[in-house]
Parts: sequence; structure tokens; C-alpha cells
Amino acid sequence: MTALQPVRRTLLRDRAYEALRDAIVAGEIEPGTVVRDAELAERLGLSRAPVREAFSRLVDEGLLESKPQSYTRVTPVVASDVRDAAAVVGAMHELVTRVAVPRLFAPDVASMRSANERFTQAVHAGDVDTALRADDELHDVLVRVSGNRAAAATIARYTPLIRRLERRRFGEGGNCRSAGLHEQLIEACAAGDVDQAVHVTAEIWRSLAGMDALDELDDEEAH
Repeated sequence: MTALQPVRRTLLRDRAYEALRDAIVAGEIEPGTVVRDAELAERLGLSRAPVREAFSRLVDEGLLESKPQSYTRVTPVVASDVRDAAAVVGAMHELVTRVAVPRLFAPDVASMRSANERFTQAVHAGDVDTALRADDELHDVLVRVSGNRAAAATIARYTPLIRRLERRRFGEGGNCRSAGLHEQLIEACAAGDVDQAVHVTAEIWRSLAGMDALDELDDEEAH
């Protein structure tokens, strides 16, 4: 009876990591908050070991910072960190777009259109969770079709750093990434126009790296 086999330790570690990452990105655990493995393990219904492993991974990815024998806490949202992450993630998206566009089939393009429709509706409704999830689903089509696992892993690692600021921007009246740029990307993909698709992808990430919320962060950090 395979259903009764023990749950692998790696699955518990991943569950802890995903739950903590999502809570940090959503702002449920705010920047500067000290986190304790025992407390979070109890809340997650896990032992302390997978939570500690998740802490280690989140420190490595820049969402937590740790001082041995003192504290582990959520990092602040720092403009330079977001810009660096956006540059790396943007480059990876350009790479997968160049590879994926010639490989796309009609159902792939249809999936991108459907995701952009959900994105647009969510932006208008002020539903940040649905908007960002739809945004991920749109771009994930290109990541998946490219088959580049290294690029996918890099995108997954650094996107949460960007998402924290995108959520803040959304909450202050921003509309995350432009649905219009998404539409241009989809049309280029449908036409098999690799260069245009890559150009629009670059524009999406340039607009993100230059968004007003980053300038506001710069001002806050200067004071």
C-alpha cells in the first residue's frame, strides 16, 4: 500500500520552505520580524528540523538574515537587492523566451492569453494574489516550453525578492506589470517573432526595475 509509506523528509522541508517563503512575500511576516523555529514548527504542524532547513534556504535566498546564537529575522526590502534580482530574473526570462517561441503550439499561446485575462481582471479588482499568480502562469508557459531547468531554478530563487516590492506597489495603487505589454508579448509569440518577443520581455523587466516604488525605497534608505 504505497499511500501508507512514510513522508520523505525532503517533502517536509519543502513544505516548510514554501509556507514561510509565501508568508514573507505576502507580508504576513513583516520585514524585521524575528522568527523562531519552535514557534513556526508548531504553527505548521511540523518538527523543528524541516523548519531549520527552510530557514537555511531562506537565508541563502535573501529573505531571512541570521546572526548565530542571536536571531533569525526577515530581511528588509532593499532597493538595490530588488534591482539586482530583477536584472537576473529578466535576463533569464529573455533567455527562455528566445528558446521557447519557436517551440510554442497554439494551446501554449491560448494558455498565455487566458492567464493575461485573469491578470487584467484581478488588477481591476485589486486582487493582488490572483494577479501575481496569473502573471507567473503566463511567463511560466515560456519557462516550461524552453526546457531550461537552470533558468527555471534561477527565476524561482530570485522572483520572491521582487514580489515583495510588487505587492507593496500593488497595494499603493500600482498595477503590477502592464497587461498591455503582456498582450504585445503574446502577439509576438503567436506570430513566432522571436526578436519582438525578447524585446517586449526586456521592456517588461526594464519597467519593473525602474518602477516608482524602487525610487521611494531609495529615498527611504537615504534617510
